Amino acid sequence: MKSVDHSAIVILGASGDLARRKLIPALDSLKQSGRIGENCVVVGSGRKEFSDEEFRSHVDASPAIAPLLHYHAGIPGLKAYLGGLGRFETVIVFFSLPPKVYADTAAALEEEGFGEETRIIVEKPFGYDVESSRELNRRLAEHFPEVNIYRIDHYLAKEAVQNILVFRFANSLFYPTWNSGYIESIQINASEELGVESRGSYFDGAGVLRDMVQNHLMQMLSLMTMEAPVTLESEDIRVQKVNVLKALEVVRFARGQYEGYRSEPMVDPDSTTETYAELELRIRNFRWEGVPVYIRTGKALGRKGTEIGIRFKKLPKLLYNHDGNLEPNRIIFQIQPTTGIVIDHTVKVPGTDRTIAQSQLDFCLSDAFGPPVVEDAYQRLLMDALDGDRTLYVSAQETELAWKVLEEVVNQDELFLYRRGSMPKSALGVDWIDFTGYQSGC
Repeated sequence: MKSVDHSAIVILGASGDLARRKLIPALDSLKQSGRIGENCVVVGSGRKEFSDEEFRSHVDASPAIAPLLHYHAGIPGLKAYLGGLGRFETVIVFFSLPPKVYADTAAALEEEGFGEETRIIVEKPFGYDVESSRELNRRLAEHFPEVNIYRIDHYLAKEAVQNILVFRFANSLFYPTWNSGYIESIQINASEELGVESRGSYFDGAGVLRDMVQNHLMQMLSLMTMEAPVTLESEDIRVQKVNVLKALEVVRFARGQYEGYRSEPMVDPDSTTETYAELELRIRNFRWEGVPVYIRTGKALGRKGTEIGIRFKKLPKLLYNHDGNLEPNRIIFQIQPTTGIVIDHTVKVPGTDRTIAQSQLDFCLSDAFGPPVVEDAYQRLLMDALDGDRTLYVSAQETELAWKVLEEVVNQDELFLYRRGSMPKSALGVDWIDFTGYQSGC
């Protein structure tokens, strides 16, 4: 088990909800598991004035993490304050702040004296389009080198997403078929049961294309379709993801909005923001030419689930498929709420001569390895930042390329309406896999 020592974690915007609900509990778990040593400190920083004890009480700190927690108001004087707590080989600064202040905050940190020992972590949304993303990357690079900038994508910290590369490159059974010669389509589905709820102010300025497709779903697509990296080092993996994004283009798309969205709290009554999006993309390279990649995501769809479906090509009309009705094989990667892999295949029905039926090979992560398999995304991401491992973080080039792929899509206004609580019929006429029929039993 890896552990770190003589490191400092600074949380900017520490009086906010993210620090209390996610960051402090994640650090608490890391401390209790022995992955953060006694010579580490966690310093909250924000506009509010807190004593150390008041801050510990504000974030409801447990006895395990409380001795490590300190507070300093604002960035001025923060470097000297940190120096008074000890000597730290690594300083992590987490921007729990609105994205519009990222660049100015980076400038303030550099002016305060934070240098090459400092790694900054920023949350999405990272830019609003291609130009704003480039501008933000440029401004951050004025103060910190790219190797010290960690852009979070929470989906990359999910065990099921990390398992994609293992499944592809550690199993000789599947690797030879992972191409246009065998695969008919790739389908990525991300459904949310609820509407925007209390996030109307943020969501109405973003929409599902910016909130889900540009980051989470593009990253999963890249892992699912990239070439084998030379090594498992973060930079080698990043090179292959970038190559996919360079070859990716949108062929068709449709945008939808659920009925009643414009009446939600903090939503513009004339809003043209999409709550649903469906896209057909193509990867213009030798491995994937001719294979459509479908993405579907939205809110108020009546179910919660994120899945990736691989549909293989149909068999020729011979032998058991002489009438052409035999279902093609499928592999379903279940990302959430359950974590597993289902392989759909054909078997003979016992006691019959030639009657065949569909069956499933079912892998459930928690059943195989026990319930404590899945750690919180922030635990993994914070630990990787302390270790200097950027594998689960996104580079500047990846963010800009993903925005470029969606450049003509995100600014469209045309919408169709769909009923809240139901999955709309495919606006592109896609024969979608029925993901509700694949439950791993986790």
